[in-house]
Amino acid sequence: MSVDTQQEPVQLTDDELSTLDAHWRAANYLAVGQIYLMANPLLKEPLRPEHVKPRLLGHWGTSPGLNLVHTHLNRVIKARGLDALCIWGPGHGGPAVLANSWLEGSYTETYPDLTQDEAGMARLFRQFSFPGGVPSHVAPETPGSIHEGGELGYALSHAYGAALDNPGLLVTCVIGDGEAETGPLAASWHSNKFLDPVHDGAVLPVLHLNGYKIANPTVLARLPEAELDDLMRGYGHDPIHVTGDDPLTVHRAMAAAMDTALDRIAAAQRAAREDGATERPRWPMIVLRTPKGWTGPAEVDGLPVEGTWRSHQVPLSAVRDNADHLRQLEAWLRSYRPQELFDEHGRPRAQVLACVPAGDRRLGATPHANGGLLLRELPLPPLERHAVEVDKPGATLHEPTRVLGGMLEDVMRATTERRDFRLVGPDETASNRLQAVYQVSGKAWQAGTLDVDEHLDRHGRVMEILSEHTCQGWLEGYLLTGRHGLFSCYEAFAHLVDSMVNQHIKWLRTTRRLSWRAPVASLNYLLTSHVWRQDHNGFSHQDPGFVDHILNKSPEAVRVYLPPDANTLLSVADHALRSRDYVNVIVAGKQPCYDWLSMDQAKAHCARGAGIWDWAGTEDGTREPDVVLGCAGDVPTQEVLAAAQLLRRHLPELAVRVVNVVDIARLMPREEHPHGMTDFEYDGLFTQDKPVIFAYHGYPWLIHRLAYRRTGHRNLHVRGYKEIGTTTTPFDMVVSNDLDRYRLVMDVIDRVPGLAVRAAAVRQEMEDARQRHHDWIRVHGVDLPEVADWTWDG
Repeated sequence: MSVDTQQEPVQLTDDELSTLDAHWRAANYLAVGQIYLMANPLLKEPLRPEHVKPRLLGHWGTSPGLNLVHTHLNRVIKARGLDALCIWGPGHGGPAVLANSWLEGSYTETYPDLTQDEAGMARLFRQFSFPGGVPSHVAPETPGSIHEGGELGYALSHAYGAALDNPGLLVTCVIGDGEAETGPLAASWHSNKFLDPVHDGAVLPVLHLNGYKIANPTVLARLPEAELDDLMRGYGHDPIHVTGDDPLTVHRAMAAAMDTALDRIAAAQRAAREDGATERPRWPMIVLRTPKGWTGPAEVDGLPVEGTWRSHQVPLSAVRDNADHLRQLEAWLRSYRPQELFDEHGRPRAQVLACVPAGDRRLGATPHANGGLLLRELPLPPLERHAVEVDKPGATLHEPTRVLGGMLEDVMRATTERRDFRLVGPDETASNRLQAVYQVSGKAWQAGTLDVDEHLDRHGRVMEILSEHTCQGWLEGYLLTGRHGLFSCYEAFAHLVDSMVNQHIKWLRTTRRLSWRAPVASLNYLLTSHVWRQDHNGFSHQDPGFVDHILNKSPEAVRVYLPPDANTLLSVADHALRSRDYVNVIVAGKQPCYDWLSMDQAKAHCARGAGIWDWAGTEDGTREPDVVLGCAGDVPTQEVLAAAQLLRRHLPELAVRVVNVVDIARLMPREEHPHGMTDFEYDGLFTQDKPVIFAYHGYPWLIHRLAYRRTGHRNLHVRGYKEIGTTTTPFDMVVSNDLDRYRLVMDVIDRVPGLAVRAAAVRQEMEDARQRHHDWIRVHGVDLPEVADWTWDG
C-alpha cells in the first residue's frame, strides 16, 4: 500500500452504489447456487427437484457478510491501487470466497474448465461439497487463500504473520464472532504491539458480528456497544462501526468505514516512515454488524431463520421433497434478479465487474497468497564456519543449541536488508541458548519500554510472546506468504499447537497436488529444554509426545530429527531450512553435550538418517553382532555409549553393535514413508534375529509402532520415557524411566542367549549401581561422581 495514499471518505454516487450492490447481489446469488444447485444455474426454467443437489452441504449464514467485505475491498483496492490480501476467518463461508474468485476471473484462470459463462457457473455450483469436487470451507484449492476454514481462532495471527516484512501490503482479516470467542484469537489481538509501521504492512481487522454460532448467541455480539468498544480500545484499536440490515444504507456506511480506516493506516505509516514517529499507532478496525443469513429466507416452516442461528448452514433443508421449500428456494434465488447480473450466456455484466481490480491486485490472484511465487533461497552460511572441532568422539562438550544460535546469527545478518527470516518463540530465545541472534536483531516490540529492558527493538525480527498459538500463527502466515522462519519452543509445550500444526500439515499435503501452488518454505520446529533435562522444572515440563503427534500425519509432509550432538544439529538445521513443503521437527538439547562426530561425519550420518557407529561397538567384522544397541536422541545416545563402555569392560567377548538414528522415520517401511528403509536396509542395521535394545528419547511405544512390520520386531526392546518424572537430578530422570546405562546393560544380559547365567554377577553389579545412585542423591542432592564425571574412553 502506498504510504502517501490518503483521501477523505467518499460519498458514493448513485451509480457507484448501484455497482457495489450489483456485485454483492451477484456474489450472494452464486453462494446460494453453490449450496443448492446442480443444474439450471441461470433459472432459465422453473426450478425442479432434480435441479437441486441430493445432499445439501455448506454454510450460508456468514456468506452475505463475507461477500460485503469482498465487494468493498474490491472498491478500495481499485481506487487506491493497493496490494491486498484477505484472511477469511469464517472459513466455512467458502461459497462466498469461491463466488468472488469466479466473478473476478481468478478462479477461471486457475481452473480453466470453470469458465465465466453458463457452463462454468454450472460446474462451479455442482463441484461445491460434491464428491470429486471442492470442500465447503475455504481451502488450499481456493485461489487467494492462506487460511483453511477449519482453523478456528487463528485468522488474526495469520494476518499479522502475512503483514510482517511486507511494508506495501494491506492484510484485511475478517473475524467471525464465533471465532472471536477462542483463546488463540483473544491472544492474537496483542499482535499490534509487534507490528512495525516502518517495515511491516498493515492489518485491518473486520470483526463480523452476525449474532450466532451454530446454535447459540455469541458473546461479543451481545455486549453493549460501549463495552465492546472498551474491549477493542483496550487491545489498542480504534473501532469503526457499520451496523444495519438495509443493503444500500450498509453499502454507504461500509464504504465510509473502509476509507476512514485506510486513511488512518496511511497516516500512521507516513508518520513512522517519513516523519520518524515512534509512538505505537492506534490502528483502526471495523466492527460489522449484519444479520446472520442476510437476504435469505426470513421464515421457514413457521420459524424465524434470517438473523438467527437457523441460517448458519442450510436454511431450506428439504428442497427435493418439500414443494414449499422448493418454492422458497426459487424465490430466494430470483430475489437477487440474476437477469440483471448475468447475460444470457451466464457472463457477469459490466456493472457487476466495475468495482473489480485488475491483474494481481484481485484478491484471488495476489501472489502473496501463493507465497512460493515470491520465495527466495535462504542465504545459509557454510556449516564449517560454526562446526565444533572433534578430533575424537566424546572428548569435548558443547551446548548444541548455542552452536546453532551462531549459525542463526549469520542467517539473520544475511537477511538484514531483504528481511525474510524470522525467529519466533514463547519468551525462550535466550533460555534456549539462541541469543547470538541479538547481535543482529533484537526482539520486535512496539509497546512501552523501561531502562532495565534488554534486546527490545522496534524493527526486530525475533518474535516472542508467551502464546504458542500466536507464535505458530505468525510463522504460518509468514511462511505462506513467501518467507522463512524457525519456531523455538520448550518440548513439552509444543502440544499447545497440536491442532494448528495438524491443519498446516493438511494444507501442505493438499497443495502438493495443486500444480499452481508453488512450494513454500518448511515450518521448522526446534524443540529443546526437553524431557530429560527438565529435572529442575519437574513433571509438568516433561512430555516428549509432540513427535508422536507429528508422525501420525501425512508421511509426505512430516520429518522428525533427533540429532545427538552439536554438529549433527547444524547439519539437520541446514537441511530443514533449505527444505520446502514440510513440517520439520528437530529435538535437540541446550545443556552441555558430548561431541561425537566431526562436521564431515555429521553430514554423512545425517544424510543416511541412521547408521552404525563402529567406533562405539565391539564388532570385529568376522561375525554378526550378539546384540544391537540402538539410540535416538542426545541423552539416550550418551546412555547407550556408557552402556557399551560397561559391556566392553565387563563382557569383552560380547560383539556389540551401536546404531544411532537421527531421522526417526527411517525406522518405518519404505512403503509407508519416503524416508523409510527397505527391509533389506533395516535388517542390515538391526539384524533379523539378534536382540535389539533401543534407547529412545520419547515414549517407547512409538518405536514399536514404527517398526512393528520388521522381521526382527519380536527381538526389539525399547526403553524411553514412561511418564515418570519429578524435580530431581538429571541422571535420576533416566533411572526412574529405566533408560539408564545400568538398566541397558541388564537388558542385554537378560536378552542375549546364555548371558543370564554367565553374567549374573555383572547384572547384580548393575543393580547395585542403581541402588547406590538412589541412596547417593538423597543424601548429596547431585548425581554420583561416576555419572557426573563420566567420559567416553573408547
